[in-house]
Amino acid sequence: MLLNHYLFRKATIVGIGFMGGSMGLALKKHRLAREVIGLSHRQSSLVNALKIKAIDVGHTDLKKALYDADLVILAAPVESIIKLFSTINPYLKRGCIVTDLGSTKAKVVESAEKSLSAPSFYVGSHPLTGSEKQGVENAQEDLFTNAQCIMTPTPQTNQVAKEKVKLLWTKIGSQVKFLSPEEHDQNLSYVSHLPHILAYGLMETVPSSSLEFGAQGFKDTTRIASSSPQMWNDICMANAKNVVKALDDLIKHLSIYRKAIVLQDQKELLQHFTSAKEKRDAFSKES
Repeated sequence: MLLNHYLFRKATIVGIGFMGGSMGLALKKHRLAREVIGLSHRQSSLVNALKIKAIDVGHTDLKKALYDADLVILAAPVESIIKLFSTINPYLKRGCIVTDLGSTKAKVVESAEKSLSAPSFYVGSHPLTGSEKQGVENAQEDLFTNAQCIMTPTPQTNQVAKEKVKLLWTKIGSQVKFLSPEEHDQNLSYVSHLPHILAYGLMETVPSSSLEFGAQGFKDTTRIASSSPQMWNDICMANAKNVVKALDDLIKHLSIYRKAIVLQDQKELLQHFTSAKEKRDAFSKES
């Protein structure tokens, strides 16, 4: 294949864990970058990434990893992404496109616009997929296939950069939707951030002595409590206002359930359970 048939000549992935490794595998499977570079402060991650062929070359040195890159993908936790923009800025060549895989967007976009010399070449991305498993050794080349990916360009975003990042996600099988960073954070606080907090809270609440009786339903409900605590700590801090609003709404509904149970009000409780079931069934049909 000729060089100009690749979407990018050199793509650098910053953070070679589960998500970064999966992105590397997807880029290589779909031949979207002629060369995929991995940057990690852990040599073991780079060794494992090379072993599974998620990257072509691995570096622990930032300057070497970013040299002459056409695309930089930040696949680190949200708090790290926010700090990374100022760190990578001196080493980005003119016209280099920067995107990320972060689970919150408003603070990330704000940091990019403040720290990058060419913020118009940054395009926020959030693929709505993942796993509670960590580490590049668990990376999946088809992780992004049939997944939604929310992109959060702003009025300042360069159109060519926006279209190239959109094409990248489309080529690896994702369905792209556009939201403002604020809309993204509001929606994700309910459908992603709140469920993770709920899973952690449920595991803390259940007595250890009761766990042996937890069947498949309990395992399904709490599976995401095996996710990285540090990552979800960072997400909650970065999207605090929306997460607190979602938590308040949940507490309001739990209080209604509690009151109905205390008062033995079967009609009220059944009405709320039925309403929730109908909403879930409709959602299942749509997705």
